[in-house]
Amino acid sequence: MHTNRLIKEQSPYLLQHAENPVDWYPWGEEAFAKARAENKPIFLSIGYSTCHWCHVMERESFETVETAEILNRDFVSIKVDREERPDVDRVYMLFVQATTGGGGWPMSVWLTPDLQPFYGGTYYPPENRYGRPGFKTVLAHIAQVWRDDRGKIDESVADIMGQLQGYAALTKGPGVVEDSVLDAAYNNARRTFDKKLGGFGTAPKFPRPVQLNFLMRYWKATGEEDALDMVVQTLRAMARGGMNDQLGGGFHRYSVDARWFVPHFEKMLYDQAQLAVSYLEAYQATGFADLAEEARRVFEYVLRDMTHGEGGFFSAEDADSAVHPDHPKEKAEGAFYVFDWRELEAVLGDETAAFARAYGCREEGNVEAYEDPHKEFVRKNILFRVEGGFDSAREKLLGYRVARVRPHLDDKVLTSWNGLMISAFAKGAQVLGEPRYLAAARRAAAFVRSAMWDGRVLRRRWREGDAAIDGFLDDYAFFVLALLDLYETEFRASDLAFAVTLAERMCALFEDAENGAFYSTAEGDASLVMRLKEDYDGAEPSGNSMAALALLRLGAMTGRAEFTRSGERTIAAFHSRLTGQTAAVPQMLCAYLFSQRKPRQIQFAGKDVGALVRIVHGKFAPFQVLLRAAETEGPAEAQICEDFVCRLPVRDPEVLAAQVE
Repeated sequence: MHTNRLIKEQSPYLLQHAENPVDWYPWGEEAFAKARAENKPIFLSIGYSTCHWCHVMERESFETVETAEILNRDFVSIKVDREERPDVDRVYMLFVQATTGGGGWPMSVWLTPDLQPFYGGTYYPPENRYGRPGFKTVLAHIAQVWRDDRGKIDESVADIMGQLQGYAALTKGPGVVEDSVLDAAYNNARRTFDKKLGGFGTAPKFPRPVQLNFLMRYWKATGEEDALDMVVQTLRAMARGGMNDQLGGGFHRYSVDARWFVPHFEKMLYDQAQLAVSYLEAYQATGFADLAEEARRVFEYVLRDMTHGEGGFFSAEDADSAVHPDHPKEKAEGAFYVFDWRELEAVLGDETAAFARAYGCREEGNVEAYEDPHKEFVRKNILFRVEGGFDSAREKLLGYRVARVRPHLDDKVLTSWNGLMISAFAKGAQVLGEPRYLAAARRAAAFVRSAMWDGRVLRRRWREGDAAIDGFLDDYAFFVLALLDLYETEFRASDLAFAVTLAERMCALFEDAENGAFYSTAEGDASLVMRLKEDYDGAEPSGNSMAALALLRLGAMTGRAEFTRSGERTIAAFHSRLTGQTAAVPQMLCAYLFSQRKPRQIQFAGKDVGALVRIVHGKFAPFQVLLRAAETEGPAEAQICEDFVCRLPVRDPEVLAAQVE
């Protein structure tokens, strides 16, 4: 069978394209040199292994000999896994968004041999369709312009890059952020909140945990009950919907409708991590047991299906899956998760009717689904929790579903996403008192440290024994926060010491000490046409938001003023974003809220401090840090210090609970 250069790569996404007739190259000097030597434009295709429309474009275009011949003749074709190389993805996504008004994956960008973008878009159908040019039409047009009117492209490139530098630049402002930005962000959330169905905006609805993080902290800082109510209503609505895997636990990427019913079925590790924390924090604030139960279901899913034998966490599961075990290559979106009525009756027997009422199933099905890749529609059922319960019936259906062909698993281990998941498991151990969650966090942290840190550089990606790609800002920031969360769980001094080491390295590699904030990438990569300071808190929090919070927490824990100053400079550098685009930076607002509170430490001393620690872990108190005194003799006690003024130590858990509140 024909293979191209991608066969030597570790990325599951690149390996999916290794048998295409397209002469793909990975991102690197070999491809760049070929483009320069042959004076050809580069076709850059960026996606990820669980991306539905990436699969569609591969099937329609990259697997066809006719299209491959055009690409191989007129272009140098490069494939990039956006999860491995977010630095490359961010640069060209900025270009696509600036020139088309939108973005997404697969992303298709055409570059000069020196990597300057001049044309781009996302998914292209193979032929002209619905008024949109087909992929082959676009290829033919670009090849013709490159050949006959190259000067036009060269003129536009300089103008485009100047505009991109302007979009990416941070506007210098007074640097002093005022509390009015908090009210603006809260009022924006109120305006867009769906009071009937939960969530923000209309269809499609995304679980954006960074927004929930801000609303929880705004509630704690101001006492505004509506902020907490929006979070709880949203979390409960998501938990009931088809976006929540009612059998196996874990959340799908987003809902295509407004009521959280029909999901886009892929499952991402970063969603599991952040949503687990959202449910735990809402449980801390309210005591509602159903919120804690949803966090447990996420954790059990990750432990069962997303954990490597050596402790790291896998990246994602695909939306598409095989319709029938005898034809594993014939896939349809959601096939693994939906059921027809005959299946329900065969598995549940007499329980079928009652279960169907509880989970919104109908004999004629409640949603159209593909029966096969030829787009033959049939009626199936997505489980949607109307009443809940029926644990034994759900276990039977889960057992039946296990026999199906599972969706593709992206089994690479990413440091940044593992950092988020370690934090979540540590939080789960704190709030729920479950030792298995602490053990999972410990194993993953030990794995990242042993497999992906060489004493000088933190690597981004590990797969099948291969650690590669120097880490980016988010890898360092997310993992530093994971270590701090682990430290506050059981107070191992080694966790805090390693967090300090990585924070120092992060500042050395990425910080703009003169102007404030952090670049996403270190200096020295000649293949990047721009260094960006990423600030958008989207499906994942930005590296700058998390770096600011990590440094502020470290400053409060260690007393090292340089960490605190660095965190504050980062927030000040994004003054224009915080004041003009508050909806885009909710996690940065969380860091700002932390910076505006008086530094508060709770220090535990003496033997057997577990009862006192559990009191603090049970409270939602996001503006404090926890410490363990080196001295472990004597009775257990806790001392709260605010703005470096300490109260008398307390030994009574009830007194401590009142002081924490």
